[in-house]
Amino acid sequence: MQMGLRGRVLVFFAATAAGCLSVLAVGLWMGYHRSVDPAVIDALLQMGVAAGFGLLSFIALMWLMFDRHIVRPIEDVASALRARTHAEVIGDIDTPGAHHLGDLPAAASSAIASLTQARSNLFATVTRETSRLLADKSKLEQMLSDVAPAVLLCTGRHHLAFYNSVAQQSLSTPKIPVCLDRSLFDYLDDGAIRHAHQRLLEADMPDTIVEFVCSNPSGKRRLAGRMRLAGDNDGDAGAYVMTLRDVTEELAAFGRRDLLLNDVFAWARRAFATLQTLSDATVSETSNAPAGSRQELDALDGMMAELETRFEACRVDGWPMSLVDTRELTRQMQREFAAEGLALDVETDALAARCNAFDIVSLFTHLGRRVAGLHGPRQFRIGIAEQHEEAVLTLGWYGQGIERHDLEAWLSEVLHDDGPTAEKILRAHRTTVSLADSEGGASLSTRLRPIERLRPIAINLPRTVTYDFDLLSRVSYDRIHDARLDDLTYVVFDTETTGLLPDRGDELVQIAAVRIVNGRLVEGECFETLVNPGRPIPPTASAIHRVTDAMVVDAPGVLDVVERFHKFADNAVLVAHNAPFDMAFLYRREKELGIQFDHPILDTVHLSAIVFGQQETHTLDALAGRLTISLSQAERHTAMGDAVATAHAFLKLKSILMGRGIERFGDLQEQTLRHRRLVSNLNDRALKE
Repeated sequence: MQMGLRGRVLVFFAATAAGCLSVLAVGLWMGYHRSVDPAVIDALLQMGVAAGFGLLSFIALMWLMFDRHIVRPIEDVASALRARTHAEVIGDIDTPGAHHLGDLPAAASSAIASLTQARSNLFATVTRETSRLLADKSKLEQMLSDVAPAVLLCTGRHHLAFYNSVAQQSLSTPKIPVCLDRSLFDYLDDGAIRHAHQRLLEADMPDTIVEFVCSNPSGKRRLAGRMRLAGDNDGDAGAYVMTLRDVTEELAAFGRRDLLLNDVFAWARRAFATLQTLSDATVSETSNAPAGSRQELDALDGMMAELETRFEACRVDGWPMSLVDTRELTRQMQREFAAEGLALDVETDALAARCNAFDIVSLFTHLGRRVAGLHGPRQFRIGIAEQHEEAVLTLGWYGQGIERHDLEAWLSEVLHDDGPTAEKILRAHRTTVSLADSEGGASLSTRLRPIERLRPIAINLPRTVTYDFDLLSRVSYDRIHDARLDDLTYVVFDTETTGLLPDRGDELVQIAAVRIVNGRLVEGECFETLVNPGRPIPPTASAIHRVTDAMVVDAPGVLDVVERFHKFADNAVLVAHNAPFDMAFLYRREKELGIQFDHPILDTVHLSAIVFGQQETHTLDALAGRLTISLSQAERHTAMGDAVATAHAFLKLKSILMGRGIERFGDLQEQTLRHRRLVSNLNDRALKE
């Protein structure tokens, strides 16, 4: 156990007393041995004893005074500090005897006051931010609750972890209400959902979204779903987010529409056949039928054929079909074939075909199962290839072929409980199954259309929602000069060019911009593009910004990019570092495009001069170093890297200016007018720092 302050002081004074007595004893001992007169020795002993008691009394008195006026007040101050630190006691330190400690109590009171103020500020900040977060949370919950589709978050085991009110209303039954941690399959048939989930887990492309159609357990309701894996899944790699929309009536309406149009075309074909028969009879009787009537009939025949073709295309292209990666189809087929004890080799082009993936996989699995049951082959192969703007799916095997009547019987069978027949699936896809014999084997094939060729996609797609509910209460201003700096929207941009002289033909080669809303850099709201300048890029310029002629060959032209940037910056304040240089490249295109860059403009060179004085260096590198903004060499002199660095510099400069009382745009404009000469000099030198 550690000794307290009073104990330490007592030990100190006791040691002092022992030392004094030791010195006195040594003196008496030396006097005793040098003196021979007994009277002197007696006197020395008496004086020594008296001196010893005197020293002990004096030291004891000093300890008592020190303990009362120094040690105890220090302990009282320490206790008061602890009380105010840990028990949130409020008030100055005014303990008995504290005045003996000089400035210590006042200094401690000042420290406690600062601590109390800091706590109050922290509490106010936490309270304010907590209130804001709770308000944002409430708004988000209300939005998710009221959004039209049913929204569900499910674990990898298909248990509910989140649902909104629409999901609760649409999925609940009198017997089974929607509840957290219940199985999704208490409310929906599992086949299509498990299939879609498996497609997500095996997808090559990041952030894949799978569309599907499922039904409730009774099969009376049909729901269209969209599913994607959850981003922040807390270790559950199979967790997914799903939206559902009731399309029972919609599908019924599609069916009624198709039936009606089928009847219309059938009736029209019969009527046309009758007209053609009558026309032929008239020609045979009179031998001189008008040429115009025959031309009209031929035109009508051609129009009917074209309308039928367009109708078939609309039926195939319509919902609930969706574009599905054929590689996903073959993976699912392999999995289903393996479940039947069958092997399936795969070869497919990089295509996306419009189809109902679950039904197509079920169809080919059904056909493979029936072929294996009839002739016994266990090894199959599936190929998907592009032919004449169609995806041809071919299921082949080595061994005996099948008869047409066997195939027709298989197509009339139901593929799964309460599901469609194979023939109905083919009709829905407006296709058929054809038989073919090959050397040593046979195959079944069908065609899907329309198709798309797949292209590589970015691997780092953002998965965020962007919101700022403070915009709902933000004040609007009739004059921008009256607006608070935090109430304005800013577009911070930077350009890279072929040179420094726009009036002599230099052009943009790259432009990038980011947005600041409500004093916050908005992630994801950015503008970035290379620009084809329509002229060679000098090697000296490429050495700085690393943009070469080869990089801009397929880039959009200057006019297109400037027009797009003008729309991106609509209703915002433009911010740039040495803005006159960048704006010169935009101003010169106004007349050609019929637009005007009449935005308010702020220059971080101005702001730096206001904050740090004109005597300082105001390059972007110097400003970034002064404000401790990270700007790597790889990012420097790239449009986006410089734009982001400028945005961070602007935010910090704005905070400093607002701390000085410059809170409105008009106040800032007045300050910038004092530094015109600085910017003019920069423009004269035509430097792009």
